[in-house]
Amino acid sequence: PYVPSPDTVVSQMLDMAGVGPDDMLVDMGSGDGRIVLTAAKLRGARGLGIEIQAPLIALSIETARREGVADRARFVRQDLFATDVSEATVVTIYLLPDTVNMLRDKLRRELRPGTRVLTHDYPIAGWLPEAWQRFDEPEKKGATGQPSATVYLYRIPAQVGGRWQATVPAALSRQRIVLELRQQWQMLDGMATVGGREVPLEDVRLRGETVSFRLPLERGRTVGFE
Repeated sequence: PYVPSPDTVVSQMLDMAGVGPDDMLVDMGSGDGRIVLTAAKLRGARGLGIEIQAPLIALSIETARREGVADRARFVRQDLFATDVSEATVVTIYLLPDTVNMLRDKLRRELRPGTRVLTHDYPIAGWLPEAWQRFDEPEKKGATGQPSATVYLYRIPAQVGGRWQATVPAALSRQRIVLELRQQWQMLDGMATVGGREVPLEDVRLRGETVSFRLPLERGRTVGFE
């Protein structure tokens, strides 16, 4: 069924992802194209809308032409599961829960580390959102029965599990530091070997391609790294 995202939800999604001129946004199930069109017109981003209904594609293309963003906003009638989304830096999704979760493996396989993924109302099972916002949206009551909206923001993690050697300033430690990182999708923990002594890493976080943690050193010092 076609249920458009209200303009307030579109704005919230673009704000949460920090969409700007350097982004390539892909909207999976683009409907009348409003997310791609708004990203192109107000944020200067490039965008691709993927939709199966021909009349909605025609409407989106005509709106892009009329609003002067046809060079940045493109729309195609294609199967979501057959369309390559690997160039995206931002992906937006407002689909039924079963379809959202059927797309999960495709997103993991094709998207680059750091890519932001936003879903409207339905979370991605097994993924931990980086942020989420719920807010009143009376416009949705007629379509969904609920006068509210929820937006979830995810970020594709890099694969960093394994053995690493860390170099730290001599003022912090003159001993060799080896890290053993254990990763389960977005979740990360690990141990460090410092001068033959094993210590657990603290406050370990993975955000796209960035790993941060706190490392206990000698004499009770704990130092943060990123």
